[in-house]
Amino acid sequence: MNVSHLLETVKALGVLRSRGVTDPTKPLETLRTMKESKIYGPQATLVRHSARVAPEQVALADERGELTYRELDEQSTAIARGLHDAGIGEGMVIAVLARDHRGLIMSMIAAGKLGARIALMNTGFAKPQFAEVCQREKVRAVLHDSEFIGLLDALPADLPRFLTWVDEGAELPEGATTFDDLIAGNSTEPLPAPSKPGGFIILTSGTTGLPKGAPRTKVTPMATAQFVDRVPFPKRGTMMIVSPIFHSTGLGTWLVGTILSNKIVMRRRFDAEATLAAIAEHKVEMLVCVPTMLHRLTELPDEVRAKYDTSSLKVILFAGSALSPELCVRATEVFGPVLYNLYGSTEVAIATIANPAELAEAPGTCGRSPITCEVRLYDDNDQRVQTPETPGRIFVRSGAPFEGYTDGRNKQIIDGFMSSGDMGHFTASGLLMVDGRDDDMIVSGGENVFPQEVENLLVERPDVFDVAVVGVDDVEFGKRLRAFVVLEAGHSTDAATIQAHVKENLARYKVPREVVFLEELPRNATGKILRRVLVDYEVSQ
Repeated sequence: MNVSHLLETVKALGVLRSRGVTDPTKPLETLRTMKESKIYGPQATLVRHSARVAPEQVALADERGELTYRELDEQSTAIARGLHDAGIGEGMVIAVLARDHRGLIMSMIAAGKLGARIALMNTGFAKPQFAEVCQREKVRAVLHDSEFIGLLDALPADLPRFLTWVDEGAELPEGATTFDDLIAGNSTEPLPAPSKPGGFIILTSGTTGLPKGAPRTKVTPMATAQFVDRVPFPKRGTMMIVSPIFHSTGLGTWLVGTILSNKIVMRRRFDAEATLAAIAEHKVEMLVCVPTMLHRLTELPDEVRAKYDTSSLKVILFAGSALSPELCVRATEVFGPVLYNLYGSTEVAIATIANPAELAEAPGTCGRSPITCEVRLYDDNDQRVQTPETPGRIFVRSGAPFEGYTDGRNKQIIDGFMSSGDMGHFTASGLLMVDGRDDDMIVSGGENVFPQEVENLLVERPDVFDVAVVGVDDVEFGKRLRAFVVLEAGHSTDAATIQAHVKENLARYKVPREVVFLEELPRNATGKILRRVLVDYEVSQ
């Protein structure tokens, strides 16, 4: 370990102590947790830890009610025993296709106790995608909600499958086994420890093709320190996660919330008003969401928001897609100075986090890097960019190293820094601004255009609810800009008005040649726009 790494480790441990992640009065518990993490992986280790230090603290609250950390630990052990009896064990890959509820959480914990690798599947998958990812990842069992039974038709009939959640009135296959069956029929006595942790396979967003698998064998104390360094998580308090837990932000915040023995509220589907109701009911101190969800919350009528007391909220942490300056300002007006904008990805983990003061200084900023992280910009010739306000490709050095995709590919790395796939610039005060995906950049008539700049301008209009700009093929210019606009309810406008607004505020070459009005934009579960769908829209018309 070199001197700089040692200093980083010492600082990270200091952050963990100051934020209450480790307890200096219980050194043996800290050592035990660190030791177990090398055996069970983070998900099972952190639940076991909280089951020891806070057994009767509520661990989760979903539509079925509440479970304590003791109950979560015991029931996940019974499930692990049932899976083991079905031939599922160490080193195997288990797929879980479930929404956010106790079944998803217990799937992850049980896999950790078995030493199996858990592949977190996207609930938005179509049948061919799901089957192809299962084949690629060599899945040996599937844990799934009843609503996804139809997707399993494309899998081998002899592949073991277990139901994590059963909808009321669902028709189940003959002989189907539920998690409730496993809990009722198996002992809660601990299983023999695996020889090594199985880890996770987290799938990338897949906005341009089949999602890639990004494995994580462990989550280090460094990674936990990154979260709590810039975000004041509650301890033995209450969090609500509405960002999908099968993606990095939802998963990471669940893990940190668990080691802090928090009650974590989750719902299977996002509903803006129901989220406010849950915040009021459970006195939620921290909400984890994606920007599109935050947008929905701020767009609720004043009289609806007034029905619910959300004064308990101290933190709204969001990630997953770009934050427009307009949404940043509006959400602060509605909820107060509680916004934290996390920028990162499945591959690079956390890159930067913006706190309320930084978002007030530069609405939409991604802020600064937390401890053990660093961001650099490089130009197209792989030379470092250090001048403020000068755009470059974003590269990240993180304390949570990426292990490469499951298909053997990796991201570009320069000087130990990994490409995020984004373009951005630093302000004069050192705040990171993300300009857009490098592969989203549109070259029209020899000029470079980042869609996000045009989108941010248009979404500021009071008659625009949502917007996306893409480049489509053009004989004369190579690409031309097409804007897809979703209007606010009760408003109307035309293409010429939209185009004139862009022309008044931006360079002529950034004016969309065409404007298409839609009822809704296609987005994935983390709120990212599915631009390929919009690019292909022209072909289908």
